[in-house]
Amino acid sequence: MEYQGKLSVLLFNPKAANSFRVPNSLLHLAASIEHIADVVFVDGNRETDPWSVIHEFLATGRFQIFGCTVMPGPQLQQAVPITRKVRETFPDVTTVWGGYFPSNQPAVVIRSPWVDYVIDGPGEVAMPALLQALTRGTPVDEVPGLIFERDGRMVRTPKAPIPDQDIRATLPLRRLAERYPIAGYLPRTFLGRRTHAMHTSMGCPFTCSFCAVVPIYQGRWKARSADLVADEVLAMRDAHGVDAVEFTDNNFFVAEKRVAAFASRMVGQGITWWGEGRIDTIDQYADATLALMRDAGCRMIFFGAESGDDEMLASMDKGGRQSGAQILQFAQRLLSFGIIPEYSFVLGFPRPTEAEVWAQIHRDIAFIRQLKEQSPETEVILYIYSPVPTEGSDLHDRILAAGFTFPETLEDWLSPAWENFDLHRNPLTPWLTPEMIRHIHDFETVLNARYPTRTDFTIGNWGRRMMQMAAAPRYHTGLYRLPLELKLLQRLRRYTRPEVEGFRAEAS
Repeated sequence: MEYQGKLSVLLFNPKAANSFRVPNSLLHLAASIEHIADVVFVDGNRETDPWSVIHEFLATGRFQIFGCTVMPGPQLQQAVPITRKVRETFPDVTTVWGGYFPSNQPAVVIRSPWVDYVIDGPGEVAMPALLQALTRGTPVDEVPGLIFERDGRMVRTPKAPIPDQDIRATLPLRRLAERYPIAGYLPRTFLGRRTHAMHTSMGCPFTCSFCAVVPIYQGRWKARSADLVADEVLAMRDAHGVDAVEFTDNNFFVAEKRVAAFASRMVGQGITWWGEGRIDTIDQYADATLALMRDAGCRMIFFGAESGDDEMLASMDKGGRQSGAQILQFAQRLLSFGIIPEYSFVLGFPRPTEAEVWAQIHRDIAFIRQLKEQSPETEVILYIYSPVPTEGSDLHDRILAAGFTFPETLEDWLSPAWENFDLHRNPLTPWLTPEMIRHIHDFETVLNARYPTRTDFTIGNWGRRMMQMAAAPRYHTGLYRLPLELKLLQRLRRYTRPEVEGFRAEAS
C-alpha cells in the first residue's frame, strides 16, 4: 500500500491487568513519528468500548495506519478481535503490531490475515522508516527491525539499532492528555499519592535463557543520562504533583555511576521510587551508593532471584555470578540500608523425570522458607515457568525435547488457558502435572497470607495480622493443601496479588 501526503496514525493500547499506567511504549513511538505523522491515542484501559472509539476515528477516512502494542496475556483479549475488526471494516488501513508478543511470536502474528507488519523490537527507528517507505512507495525491505509476509514466507529485516536515549524527542503527554487527563494515570500506590511510570532505558546487557527481552535486544542496552531522567521526574512533580515513580526499565540499575548520579539529584526532592535490577549487579555497589539511594527515596527494588539452587541458576544462563548464598546474603545487606528487596522465584523448570521436577519444586520452596526465616521483610513473588526461551540455549533444547509447542493461530492465544500461561499461572508444559501446579499455588496462598505484601496499602495492620494468624498453623506445619479458608479471607479482604496485578493502584 502506498500513501500520499502526511499520514495519520491511530495508536491503540489494549487493556492490561493494571489500568493505571501511562502507555510509555506508545508515547515513545509517537515521539519518533510526530514530525511526519498526525497521531491519535486510544487507550483500552480508559475506554468502556474501545472499538466504538476506534471505529469512529477510522470511519472519518483520515487514518491510514492502525498501530497496536501487544504484551502477552490480557492485552491479546482486545488486540486480536479489534485488529480483526479493523481489517474487516477498513481493509485499506495498514495494521502494525509492536511489543513483546509479536516480537517473540512473529510467525503466528504475521500469518494472520489482519496484521501487515510487525515491529521487531524498539519502534523508534523502525516505525518512522516504515511510514516514510509507505509514503514514498519504496521497498519496506530497507526498514530495519521489520517483519512481514511476502509470497507466503516470513521476511525479517536486520535488527534496528537502539536509538540514543538522550536525543529522543520529548514524550507527547500533551497529545495523550487531549483524550485522557494525565491525573488518571497517576494512581495512589504504596510508593506515594501520585505514582508515575517511567521508562529510561532500552534492553538489558544480560542474556538469561528464559527472558522475553533477550530475543529482542540480544544483550544490548542504552540508557538516558541521569540528569535528563532527574529533570523529567522533577518536571512531572512540578506539573502534575507526582511524588513517586516506578521505573519500568528491564534493568534500571545496570550502571552504578548513573544510578548514583540520579540519586544525588533526588535527595530532598520528595520522590520515592522503585525499579528492577540484578542481585549480582547491585551487590557490587558501594555501601555509600546504597545509602545514597535510600536517602534519595529508593524504597524497593525488584530482583529476579529465580531459584536458590546453584545448578538450576547455571542452567538458566543468567550470566553474572548470582548464587543461592548471595541471594540470602544480599537480602540482609539491602534491608540494612532500609531498601526492601522484592524477589521473584520461578518454579517448575523442566527436569529429566517427574521425580526430579518434584524434588526441584520442594528445594525451591525450602529455600524460600529459609529466606523468609532469615529476612522476613523480603517480598517474595512466585511464578510458574512459562517458556520464552532464547533459541540455541540448553534450556531451549530441553523444552523442545519435552514436546512443548506454542499455539499456531492468534485465535488459539485467546483461550483462558493461554492467557494464564502468559501470566505465569498455568504453564501448559508437559513436564508439570496438575498436582504440581496445585501444590505451587497452594504454597503461594499460604505464603502470601503468612507474609502479606507491603505493596497492598489497603489491608491495614489489623487485616495483615488477621491473615498472618490464620496462615500460621499451615505455614509452620507445611500443610499447604487446599487452603480454602485463606483464599476466602484474601478474597474478603480484596487482597492484591503482585504476581498477577502488580502494585495495588487506586485512582488518586
